[in-house]
Amino acid sequence: MERILGLDLGSRTCGIAMSDALGMLAHGVETYRFSENAYEKAADYIEKIINENQIKTVVLGLPKHMNGDLGERAEVSIMFKEMLEKRVTGLDVILIDERLTTKVAQDRLIFADVSRKKRKQVIDKMAAVAILQGYLDAQ
Repeated sequence: MERILGLDLGSRTCGIAMSDALGMLAHGVETYRFSENAYEKAADYIEKIINENQIKTVVLGLPKHMNGDLGERAEVSIMFKEMLEKRVTGLDVILIDERLTTKVAQDRLIFADVSRKKRKQVIDKMAAVAILQGYLDAQ
């Protein structure tokens, strides 16, 4: 089975998670930081990870409002999805509702007694893990 990449895209960071070879467990890779709204640079970096790991499927968080409407952040995720699919032949980018994933990640880190400073550094990576694990569990 192939590894699957999970992404939590923000305006200056991208949390990155990857599945194990069996596609059962998600683990955090890193939080990639970039200049505000520099999505081309972020796509360059993600493309490199995709190629290095022979990724065929990416699960990208789609931020929705609590009422289900799509806002500006969702439009950015849709644009990023299209950008990745144009860059990597045969790549399937799946948009997943990411409502409350950051809250889930934060609660897990608080439960694990991670300091506030450390939580800030890893929250996006942990949100990517929550997005990817939700997808893997649904499969």
